[in-house]
Amino acid sequence: MAFDLEPVAFSELPGWQQDDPTPVIDALRRCQHQVTAVKPYRTGSLGVSVADLLPVFEAAGAVFSSAPEARKFFEGHFVPFRIRPADRRPGFVTAFYEPEVEVRAIADEAFRFPFYRRPADLVDIDDTNRPEGMDPYFAFGRLRDGRIEEYPDRRTIEEGLLLGQGLEIAHARSKVDVFFVHVQGAARLVYPDGSRRRITYAAKTGHRFSAIGKLLIERGEIDAATVSMTSIRGWLVAHPEEVDEVLWHNRSFIFFREAPVGDEKLGPVAAAKVPLEPGRSLAVDRLIHTFGVPFYIASETLTHLDGGRPFGRLMLALDTGSAIVGPARGDIFTGSGEAAGALAGSVRNDADFYILVPRAAAARYRHG
Repeated sequence: MAFDLEPVAFSELPGWQQDDPTPVIDALRRCQHQVTAVKPYRTGSLGVSVADLLPVFEAAGAVFSSAPEARKFFEGHFVPFRIRPADRRPGFVTAFYEPEVEVRAIADEAFRFPFYRRPADLVDIDDTNRPEGMDPYFAFGRLRDGRIEEYPDRRTIEEGLLLGQGLEIAHARSKVDVFFVHVQGAARLVYPDGSRRRITYAAKTGHRFSAIGKLLIERGEIDAATVSMTSIRGWLVAHPEEVDEVLWHNRSFIFFREAPVGDEKLGPVAAAKVPLEPGRSLAVDRLIHTFGVPFYIASETLTHLDGGRPFGRLMLALDTGSAIVGPARGDIFTGSGEAAGALAGSVRNDADFYILVPRAAAARYRHG
C-alpha cells in the first residue's frame, strides 16, 4: 500500500504537551529484554529495524520521574513523521480489550461452551507446504491422511468436531461470551474459587475474519452510525434463535493456550511477546510496521477515552490482527475487564497517525 512519510516537529503533534508517555518507556524496557534475550522482531516493509531501536531501548533504562522528562526522552531519540496514505484518506482506529469470563473447569448444564486448545491435526502452512490451489491467506490447515487441507470452520467445530479429544480448557455460560473472546484474542478466566487464569491466542483455523457487526448493518438490523460491541451483544441477546446463524457467518475459529495472570495491571502477552500496557499498546499491520516502534495517535472525534478531550496519546506497536491492514490503521488496547470493554466497544474513529523513527534512522525517510 502506497503512502508517504511527512516529517513534523513534536510541537505539531496535537496534545503532545499534555500527554504523559512514561508508560511507553516501561514497555520499551520489556521489548529490550525480548529482542536481546529471546528473539529480535522481524522488520516490517517500512524498514525500521530492531538494530535501529536498540540504542533507544538501552536509553530507556534510565529513571524518568515526570511527564516532561518522559517527553524529553522521546524528543531526544526520535523524529516524528506523519503517515499519509496515497489516497489521502485519514487513518482509522478501533480498540480491543481482555474480557473477564466466569468459567467452570468441567462442563455442566449451565456452563457448556468450551474454549479449546490447539488440536493436534492443525498445522502451520507457508509457501513450502501449501497445497496447490489453496488460498494463500491460509496460515493454518488440517493434516489428514498425510495431506494438508482446509481446516473445518466455526460451524463444524461448534457442532462437535473436537468432542472427546480433551482439548477443553474451561467452559463458559454463554456462546456469545466465547465468541467475543475469540474476537479479542485473549481473556481472564474466573473460576468458582476466585482463582484466575489467562488464555491467549495459540492458533486459528485460518479462515478470514468476517465481522458480524457488518453483517447486521447490511441486513438493516443495526444502525451503522451507532454500531458497537454493546449494540451487537444486545441484538444477539434479543434474537437467541438467530445467534448460531449469525456467529457462523464468521468462519474463523480461535484456539488458545493457558497462561498465568502475572501483573494484574498489565494485559496479556501479545504478538510482540511482551505484556500489553493498557491504554498505550497498539495493534498495527505487521507486514508494514515493526514491533517496538512508537506511534502518536491523534483523533478529534475520539473523546470518551480521555474524559471528553480529543485523543492524543503516544503508543507502542505491540500487537497485530487480521483486520488491521494498512499503514495508518491501529487497534488500541484499553485494558482488562468490563470497564475496559465498555471503553473499547465504541471506538471506530478517524485518526492521524504519526510514527516515531529513531534519529539515527530518520534520514532514510525525510524525503518520503
